[in-house]
Parts: sequence; structure tokens; C-alpha cells
Amino acid sequence: MGFPRYLRYDYDIMENKTSPTQSTETTHFGFQTVAETEKAAKVAEVFHSVAQRYDVMNDLMSAGLHRIWKSFTIGRAAVRPGMKVLDIAGGTGDLSKAFARKAGPTGQVWLTDINSSMLGVGRDRLLDQGILTPVAVCDAEFLPFPSNYFDRVSVAFGLRNMTHKDQALAEMRRVLKPGGKLLVLEFSQVAKPLAPLYDWYSFNVLPKIGKVVAQDEDSYRYLAESIRMHPDQASLATLMQEVGFERVQYFNLTAGVCALHEGIKLA
Repeated sequence: MGFPRYLRYDYDIMENKTSPTQSTETTHFGFQTVAETEKAAKVAEVFHSVAQRYDVMNDLMSAGLHRIWKSFTIGRAAVRPGMKVLDIAGGTGDLSKAFARKAGPTGQVWLTDINSSMLGVGRDRLLDQGILTPVAVCDAEFLPFPSNYFDRVSVAFGLRNMTHKDQALAEMRRVLKPGGKLLVLEFSQVAKPLAPLYDWYSFNVLPKIGKVVAQDEDSYRYLAESIRMHPDQASLATLMQEVGFERVQYFNLTAGVCALHEGIKLA
């Protein structure tokens, strides 16, 4: 099967496209309570703001550890030549770059994100390195891909920003082939002895770094809050099982600051 013919490669299409169904439900945006219909736009505003300095901030915030976490994820993905891979919330393209090199010219790697600013940075970075891979702005809760299409689906540091995580995970499962693997790399619940220090850093140091480097203190305060609102390791594993993934397991990285969850679609 080739590329889905109804997809275009323009990274600025489909921004914030969701189901036409209206909802009066509320959800969290960091520590705030907002209408579900407002969250996507608020998250988009955050990432439009930080896109140009995103990689620099990642190195500063994690002391470069995010590169080790991503390398571990790439190894666990075990992408082989000819595989089809979907990188959701792929942002500036770190995982897509590695996947594209492993999948080779006979493979297919899609770089996607709901945020056009982030995706634009990622697309340009890949092109600058001679990597030609399709990109698309799309909402993970309504993936515009055929069922049973991809061998691997990844989402790194994006699931916590999604309004309906169960729906997004179900969509990820839908587009996977039987035997395909989902990899979710996300900030998680740190080991309890480290929690006080981690909280102090997150809410006192991190926003100040954002203010100095990215000229945006509020966005990095939201990012710290969004981590606290994300399900812990066991809860996320249960959620993956509830939408149909099997052989679910997770790996705590750096004492649980980050965790990699895996699940298999068996049928």
C-alpha cells in the first residue's frame, strides 16, 4: 500500500482539526480547568511560542538526558528496513530522523504534530540533513491514516497534552498492523525520595530558564504543571490495556523522571 491519497504534505493544514461534535465537558490545562473545546488552542499557543527554542530548552531542562531517553526509545523500537513508522507529536524530528535512517529507502516514516510551528522546525531540520520524509499536521485523537497501516507508532512528550488520552491511544492502536508496537515516551512520576527536589526545580527553576532563554515563563510553568496532571506509570499502563494493547510494559528512566511505555497490537 502506498501513501494514503487523501493526505497532503503541507505542514500547515489540519491545524487543530477535531471532531465536529461539540462538548460542554471540562478538562485540565496544567492546573487550570478549561472547557475541552479550548484546550487544543491553549496547547497550540504554548508550542507556537516555544518552537524556535524548543531543542535548546530541552537540553537545558534535562541536562541533555532527553537524548539518552530518546536513544533508548529508538533502540526499543527496533525499526528495520522497509518498515512503516508514524511519529506522533514528533515536533522537531529527533525520532523521525533516527527512524528514517533505520527504515531506509524502502521504508516510510511520517513526521506528524498538531502544531504547525513545531512541525515546521522539524521538517526544515530533516530537509537540512537530507532526509525526505512526509509530514502532516494532524490531531492524534483523529488520525487521518488507514487502519492496520504502520509497523511502529511513537509519541514522545506529547501524550500528556492530549485531551482524550484514551481516544488517542485507541487511534494509535487502530493504525498499527497486527504485531505492531506502540512506544510512549513521557515525563512521569519521579521516585518519592526525589519528589521534593524535583518539584522545587520544576516550579522555581524551570520557569526562570524559560523566561531567560525562550522569553516565555508561562509556557514552561504550564509544562511543569502538565507533567503533574499526567497519569503515573501504572495508570498509563492500565489505560493502554483498556484500549486493547497487550504485552504492556514500562521502563522507568532517570528514577522515573521519564518513562517509556510499550504495547503490542496482537490482532
